[in-house]
Amino acid sequence: MIERYFSVDMPFWRFSLNALAVSCGGLVPLLLIYVALRPGFGPMLMDNGLALRLFLRQVVTNGLLVVFTVNYLGFFLYAVVAARNFPDGALARLLLIDPPLRVAVFIVLHGLIYFLSADWFGSFGGDHWLALRVVGPTLAASARFSNLSGVYFYATLGSAIPVYATAIHRVLVRHSARRATVGPLASVLRGRPAAVVLAFGLFAVSALLLTGSAATIVILQA
Repeated sequence: MIERYFSVDMPFWRFSLNALAVSCGGLVPLLLIYVALRPGFGPMLMDNGLALRLFLRQVVTNGLLVVFTVNYLGFFLYAVVAARNFPDGALARLLLIDPPLRVAVFIVLHGLIYFLSADWFGSFGGDHWLALRVVGPTLAASARFSNLSGVYFYATLGSAIPVYATAIHRVLVRHSARRATVGPLASVLRGRPAAVVLAFGLFAVSALLLTGSAATIVILQA
C-alpha cells in the first residue's frame, strides 16, 4: 500500500504532495487535541486575531515545515528500499536508521528555524544565541506533549507508524519463512497486530531518543 503512494518512480511534485497530505493528516488532529487540552486556549485564539495569526504562523513556518521534511525523508528512504525489491537486511537497516534519523533531523530543523526566526520575525528579541539556547529545553518538553514542538514530533512519529509496521511485518514473515517456523507463536509473530505493536515500540524509542538528545543539549549549553 505504501509503495502505491511513495515510489522513486513518481514525479517529485506528486511524491511531495502525498508527503504533504500525510503530514497535514497527522498534524491537524494533534493540533486540535493540543488546543482542546488547554482550557481557554481555543476561545482565546478565536477572540484574539493577533494571537491566532501568530499561532498559525508558528504552525506553518515551523510545524508543517518540520513535519513535512521529516516525513519526506522517511518515505523516501522506504521508497528506495522498495525500489530494490526489499533485499535481505535492507528493511532491518531501515528500522535501525529511520528513528534516530527522524530525531536528528527534527532537532536540526528546530535549531535552524529558530535561528532564522530571529531575523525573519524578530523572535527571541532578534537574539540568535537566545534562539539556539531555547531549542534544548523546548525539545526536552516535546516528548511530554507539553508544547507545540511535541505536537510536531508526534505528528512525524504517527506518520511513521505505517512504514514501521509494514517493514516489521515483512521482516517477521521472512524470518519465519527462512527458519520454517510453525505453531501458534509463529502465526502471532507473522500477524500484522504484532507488527503494529512493535512499530509503537519504535515510536517509544524515538521519544526516548529525543528526550535524551534534548537533555544532552541542555547540559552542553549550561
